[in-house]
Amino acid sequence: MTEYAYRGLFGLLTPQANTTAEPEIQMICPPGMVPLTARMTSTKPSMEARLADYVDRLEETVTQFANAPLGAVALACTGMSYLVSEEHERAAFDRIEQARGYPVLTAAASILAALDVLEASRVGILSPYGDPLHGQGMEFWASRGLDIRRTERLSGNDKDFHPIYGMGSDAAIRGVEAMGADGLDAIVILGTGLPTLRCLLAFAGKPVPILTPNLALAWRTALALSGAAPSREGLVPWLDGTQWKAGYDLRMPSDA
Repeated sequence: MTEYAYRGLFGLLTPQANTTAEPEIQMICPPGMVPLTARMTSTKPSMEARLADYVDRLEETVTQFANAPLGAVALACTGMSYLVSEEHERAAFDRIEQARGYPVLTAAASILAALDVLEASRVGILSPYGDPLHGQGMEFWASRGLDIRRTERLSGNDKDFHPIYGMGSDAAIRGVEAMGADGLDAIVILGTGLPTLRCLLAFAGKPVPILTPNLALAWRTALALSGAAPSREGLVPWLDGTQWKAGYDLRMPSDA
């Protein structure tokens, strides 16, 4: 334990240009749950190639944390799980866990764990991805047993520095409104680089819960640090914002 990390210290890995995952997870985490952030980097020419390269270079990437007393490493990147086999991904994680003694948690697996706790299989998915990643993502979620009832695709401005990272929470809010909730057990908003906290607060307390990769990953990491078992009762305060709204309000002006 370190002085400021009295609830636990964890490594947070984000894609190299992602401007959202780090601040969102910092705002979501309760006091005393502290991330040390490192960037997953790749010089591959396409997004798909970079995402796969992140997995292949993962053992090298975590060396940035040296001997910091981490309780877990959290991968704030959903797309990487779409592009490599589950066996390949698991083998990379196992090598790190055996060498360093802490678990490796992914955004995709965290979403699935949260849906399992909610007993939610009928989902609507908001996707900010372009092609072909959108199709690869839908194949991934369907292969994990989800009944995808509806999808809404979000489009960013090509003039922004990045088509996903340049979007705001308004895009997620419009997507949720367009999708509706009839016949759904949950709504899943994809993309750790898409800002979503204002959207989550706008729909907090509604009958159909909304999950995002950053929210699910922070929740799952908190469980790993505390040793607590997943439960619906433990997840609800993360979903409705009571777990993190105070921290969000401290950092974000009301008109942001």
